[in-house]
Amino acid sequence: MIAMLRSILFSVVFFGGTFLLCVAGTVVAAFNRDRLMGFVLAWARLAVWSARVLCGIRLQVSGLENLPAGPALIASRHQSAFDTMVWFTLVPRCCYVMKQELLRIPLMGRLIGASGMIAIDRDGGARTIRTLIKEGRRAVAEGKQIVIFPEGTRADPGALLPLQPGVAALSAATGLPVIPVLTDSGLLWGRRAFRKYPGTVHIEIRPALPVGLHRDELMRRLRQELESEIQVNNRSVDKSVGR
Repeated sequence: MIAMLRSILFSVVFFGGTFLLCVAGTVVAAFNRDRLMGFVLAWARLAVWSARVLCGIRLQVSGLENLPAGPALIASRHQSAFDTMVWFTLVPRCCYVMKQELLRIPLMGRLIGASGMIAIDRDGGARTIRTLIKEGRRAVAEGKQIVIFPEGTRADPGALLPLQPGVAALSAATGLPVIPVLTDSGLLWGRRAFRKYPGTVHIEIRPALPVGLHRDELMRRLRQELESEIQVNNRSVDKSVGR
């Protein structure tokens, strides 16, 4: 019962704060779009802060030394909405590869599009790859860290979906090595679950894969990395809290 109440409180704070930030960001963007990213960062920090304070979801990150100082291509597992926000708080110039449908969200969609994210049509075939490459090169020229979810959508913990070829195309076009990332966020914040459980989300950043691998070899090694278990001492999740 307590876990459900905390989840409700989280939703009130998060969605209320999101609305206020979107309104303020829309007004500011009309005069100075350069300040728009500040509202996106505030939104992400609100999400991570609310998850920690209201739901008891802490964050533990390992392997930050595997991230370069400049542009990067981060290929992460995707289990939760938490993954779509947390990277804004972990790297200085985050640029997500995201589904185009998010641009249709009232208020927020316009701000996301104007903030320089890479929006793609997941059913666009070759056109999608061309857009991904063009926008990926633009992001690299701007010194951004690109975050892509190779599975294309959220998956349950322990279930790795087929990897999409966009990550290999992006690596070949930009010359950036692929950095595999593991997460267990879905254990606490399920992909379709409203209730959130207290505990620790672990994010493990693995060493980059070698540059210049053939596409098939790159995808094989990336899948091998993403199928690995996160190396932590305690992965227990207390789902009895509040019941």
